[in-house]
Amino acid sequence: MSRFHDIIAQDKPTLVDVFATWCGPCKTMHPILEDIKRRVGDRATIIKVDIDQNEALARQYGIQSVPTLMIFKQGELVWREAGVHSADTMVQTLERLM
Repeated sequence: MSRFHDIIAQDKPTLVDVFATWCGPCKTMHPILEDIKRRVGDRATIIKVDIDQNEALARQYGIQSVPTLMIFKQGELVWREAGVHSADTMVQTLERLM
């Protein structure tokens, strides 16, 4: 958990994908996240957090459905939505925060 907090504390935005291995829409997000990473490169960090292996984190952030996408900057939650989102939407959101 401390590693998570170190990652989200960065100056650059961190996109967190809270997912579950059994979740169909979460599987849909995987290639979208790959596309986002290719497009933003090192200007943002993208991490995946398995809700079943990180229940305390899920409780801390009140995660009730997966996938839930969150963007942190300097440790602060600056954007959050549940569901599948397009790469274009996510890249635009990240670029506004860079």
